[in-house]
Amino acid sequence: MSTPRIAIIINPISGSGGRPDVARQRAERAAAMLDARQVEGRVVVTERAGHARELTQAMVAQGVDTVAAWGGDGTVNEVASALAFTSTALAIVPSGSGNGLARELGVPLNGERALQVALDGDDRTIDAGELDGHLFFNVAGLGLDARVAHRFSAGGTGRRGFSRYLEITCQELFSYRPTEHLIVADAVSIRSRALLIAIANSRQYGNGALIAPEARIDDGLLDIVVIDHRSPFMALLQVPRVFLGQVGSVKGVTMRAAKAIEITSDGPTFFHVDGEPKVGSATVAARVHPAALRVKVPARH
Repeated sequence: MSTPRIAIIINPISGSGGRPDVARQRAERAAAMLDARQVEGRVVVTERAGHARELTQAMVAQGVDTVAAWGGDGTVNEVASALAFTSTALAIVPSGSGNGLARELGVPLNGERALQVALDGDDRTIDAGELDGHLFFNVAGLGLDARVAHRFSAGGTGRRGFSRYLEITCQELFSYRPTEHLIVADAVSIRSRALLIAIANSRQYGNGALIAPEARIDDGLLDIVVIDHRSPFMALLQVPRVFLGQVGSVKGVTMRAAKAIEITSDGPTFFHVDGEPKVGSATVAARVHPAALRVKVPARH
């Protein structure tokens, strides 16, 4: 059997506060593990936004078997978007604020253990979602969470992490003004002055926040979750229901599974894909791509 070949792409900002020594330590740890295992591989550190995608495309062209994304959800999205519809597998070494896809796949949050999954894990095939031409693998959305994603991203290399995310969410909750949306999910129409519209390939944003508890990452469907407008205080009281997987039982929440979704708003659409902020026209469309991506998951014993 041939020796597996792997590329490990490290985001130096994710989970490090932008400290270059953290990125260097990660690169050294990854290289040491490859040497100890006598695995042919390459370790690279990204230099700018979009670099992970470029590096991944180059690795695929070179015939690498697996590309490991060491970073947060944005890094994972860049790498996975370049790997979708190819035979090269994605591995995740999570170091972000939410680590939604890693948690959904059962990938350890510890760096060394996650690298072991990258080298020894089983292959699994999952779906991809697409929103306004942008691929996503965990959750995309419009409304409150999109506004939070835009502000969180605008913070650059400053204070990040889950606490900062919660802080921004609370601020936006009291200032965001929802607008009317027409949502068409597989020909079923929903009208809502929505606080939030989540389009989920997997169940959670990350950190155990189960926005779409019925979603399955390999069922050939996307789950749309529409949360109608409510007062900020009511929304805060209902937040624990999300972490308990009970969002579907909250009044004013609509959930449907669909292959194709179209959302029309009254102006330009602020949205996110796997937490990465985007802006589209008044109408954006989403669809599912079944069995689009190979991923490494912990081996079954």
